Amino acid sequence: MFLTNSGSESNDTVVRMARHFWQCMGHPDKQVIISRKNAYHGSTMAGASLGGMSSMHEQGGLPIPDIVHIGQPFWYREGGDLSPDEFGKKVASELEQKIEELGEHRVAAFIAEPIQGAGGVIVPPATYWPEISAICKRHQILLVADEVICGFGRTGEWFASDYYSLKPDLMPIAKGLSSGYLPIGGVMVADHITRVIIEEGGEFAHGMTYAGHPAACAVASANIRILRDEGIIDQVRTETGPYLQKRWAELADHPLVGEVRGLGFLGAFEIVADKETRAQFEPSGSTGPLCRDIAANLGLVMRAVGDSMIISPPLIMSKDQIDELVDLAGKALDKTLEQVRA
Repeated sequence: MFLTNSGSESNDTVVRMARHFWQCMGHPDKQVIISRKNAYHGSTMAGASLGGMSSMHEQGGLPIPDIVHIGQPFWYREGGDLSPDEFGKKVASELEQKIEELGEHRVAAFIAEPIQGAGGVIVPPATYWPEISAICKRHQILLVADEVICGFGRTGEWFASDYYSLKPDLMPIAKGLSSGYLPIGGVMVADHITRVIIEEGGEFAHGMTYAGHPAACAVASANIRILRDEGIIDQVRTETGPYLQKRWAELADHPLVGEVRGLGFLGAFEIVADKETRAQFEPSGSTGPLCRDIAANLGLVMRAVGDSMIISPPLIMSKDQIDELVDLAGKALDKTLEQVRA
């Protein structure tokens, strides 16, 4: 583990480490990192470049060189007439197409969140990750699973990489490492990467003043022990996570909801003007913030990502509290419907 202070710093580290690894391997031209549109990987220069958010790229001359983006696995908005499985394979194939376009000799890594968080809790089709993993192996590029959002129990597993049976070469982490109590992050580095960097590269000339700060590490260690010893992640996997998804799915019956999606303690629903055509209210992205503000006035915090409403509730939530959450979300939808009709 290479310690940092945040997810943004972890992803900056990924860029340097991936490129340095290939330099140590005798392939200095392998510099390009492929990411996805609408991804979020932080706010530093490299982190925001890896992310695929155009509004961030418009500020500060981003992305930095040798970072490129392919499509996201957002079936509801971009899948068209394809089934989810068909779309999963199709959008995954964009990675191979981009590698062939750039030249395998130039591509260092592919980075992605197992489930896109800030992009709208986008849960990929079941066919997506097996295809992506196979492409990375076939073309000898590093697979980077950004677990800053999904790690430490959010999916009901310690890491979403466990849920999707991924074997990442580099794995950025943060947030859940200390449950947010103190700033700490890191990059989990596969043994074969570590050996090459140590044996061939000598010192990795990279670090931050407060990385590995003892107070932050003590809190992170205590946090991990609590998650493990109190069975919090086990409870999310076997009891409360399935219950949240069952209750959350009930919102699909609401006239404003086009799609409900989620996994573990992540959830989202898509606000639409027409369920059949998936058409959004005009202007696009205006109804989500309305629903967000109504929910906040009712005592429920939901985030609006355009017209996607997303939640990431505390892992210690009880079933009674889940009922309260879903009931309040339903009330927020009812009040939103009243206002858009008016």
